[in-house]
Amino acid sequence: MYTIKELQNEINTYIADIKLVHPPVELYNPIDYIMSMGGKRVRPVLMLLAYNLYKENLAEVLPPAAGVEIFHNYTLLHDDLMDKADMRRGKKTVHLVWNDNAAILSGDVMFVIANQYIAKTPIPYLKEILDLFNTTAVEVCEGQQYDVDFEKRSDVAATEYLEMIRLKTAVLLACGLKMGAILGDASPKDAQLLYDFGIHLGLAFQLKDDYLDVYGDSQVFGKNIGGDILCNKKTYMLIKALEEANEQQRAELNQWLNAVSYNPQEKIRSVTALYEQIGVKNICEAKMQEYYSKAIEFLDEVSVSDNNKNELRKLVHELMYREI
Repeated sequence: MYTIKELQNEINTYIADIKLVHPPVELYNPIDYIMSMGGKRVRPVLMLLAYNLYKENLAEVLPPAAGVEIFHNYTLLHDDLMDKADMRRGKKTVHLVWNDNAAILSGDVMFVIANQYIAKTPIPYLKEILDLFNTTAVEVCEGQQYDVDFEKRSDVAATEYLEMIRLKTAVLLACGLKMGAILGDASPKDAQLLYDFGIHLGLAFQLKDDYLDVYGDSQVFGKNIGGDILCNKKTYMLIKALEEANEQQRAELNQWLNAVSYNPQEKIRSVTALYEQIGVKNICEAKMQEYYSKAIEFLDEVSVSDNNKNELRKLVHELMYREI
């Protein structure tokens, strides 16, 4: 069995060897920029780990694994533009280094390149893999649309938010895991268990991301802390705060949500203090633990030896208790 570090090295080496820049360079430089930021490569590593539960020939799965990672970075590029984010992995976002048009067009090309690498899947598996990937790509866009819609609403329920992050974040992790299982000739039952494992892992992962946006360290996290608070993003934490707040706390929260002119740091401090008073931190931590525990239950049912699942368990633990 390969270790997480070995698989990260394999996918990083493969991606680094892809020649992303050629004329017109203004189209391809932003792609090279965002791909060179690195990151944890969680999605392709999950795919490779799932594959490695059954097979060891990584060469046949590195191209579609790279396709999954390129697609993920394409979504980040467009997401940063739509959110007007200024930092990604500790660096300026593409639309700030270049411009909005570059972020849109380079992102479009990334989606095409991602499909080209998914299409390098061995022929016997190609249709099933393409169908799964394209279904997932549509779901990710659906999740993004819900996220945009929520910006204009003040009545978003926690269940709606959780469905949004299932689509926007969790399905791609689940897709990678199921792709790895399919390519490894896993049974349909195991492939579905790994998909369900990925869904619950993805939900916990995104809740952790929301949590770190409030309670993380910007130097470690790679993004400015409090960004979700400043743009009134309908996160699980804000939704639960509005649900659980008393009348006075809700009034103060709404005052900040409706404020047009304010000191950014003061808003972050005040809203974070309200979260503390209301107990949102504990509520979010409990929900993360619920999804984490459910994910492990699905993984436990996968019909390979527990010893072979150790690296998957290790990665899940690292994602749950990460500071970035």
